[in-house]
Amino acid sequence: MSPEPSNMPHTSKPAGSDPALAELERLRASIDNIDAALIHMLAERFRCTQEVGKLKARAHLPPADPSRETRQIERLRQLARDAHLDPDFAEKFLAFVIREVIRHHEAIAADARRASEG
Repeated sequence: MSPEPSNMPHTSKPAGSDPALAELERLRASIDNIDAALIHMLAERFRCTQEVGKLKARAHLPPADPSRETRQIERLRQLARDAHLDPDFAEKFLAFVIREVIRHHEAIAADARRASEG
């Protein structure tokens, strides 16, 4: 169990008293804003992929599209290189997102099958 905040040692100075701490707070605020934007962008991406999943289910298409995934991974790896980001990291991130999308598509397809049988 962690100590109560009042019991924790106070090791940092107020941000205004140290330029490094002020810069740290400014950078952290930027990171917080970027994190929020990432979450909103992921939510929008998943709204689009939900629609793709519904379309695939109606058209009886498979939840996964390996050739599309391969193209997307290479495209993202190139974008990462262009942005000076580790392409392996970008690929791992996209692979994680793709796995979640496929899981959603499989659930949508299963729901569509149950609805058509019922």
